[in-house]
Amino acid sequence: MHPGWGGWGFPWFLIFPFVWLLLIGFFIFFGRRIWWRNRLISNQQGAESVLRERYARGEVDETEYRARLEVLRSRT
Repeated sequence: MHPGWGGWGFPWFLIFPFVWLLLIGFFIFFGRRIWWRNRLISNQQGAESVLRERYARGEVDETEYRARLEVLRSRT
């Protein structure tokens, strides 16, 4: 065999682990981004639901409810 791309000269055994590391890195990166985005959305919906419950129980009036809701929605 002669050295070159198809022979023993090019270290193909180094390419495959590098490709696997890249794939795993992409999955971790995008998985964390999706998880973080879902966490932020669920926290926002949680705060809005607590505010809705307080409004339904009469603990806050309509003007305070709308002001607090505007604050919660402006943070995104």
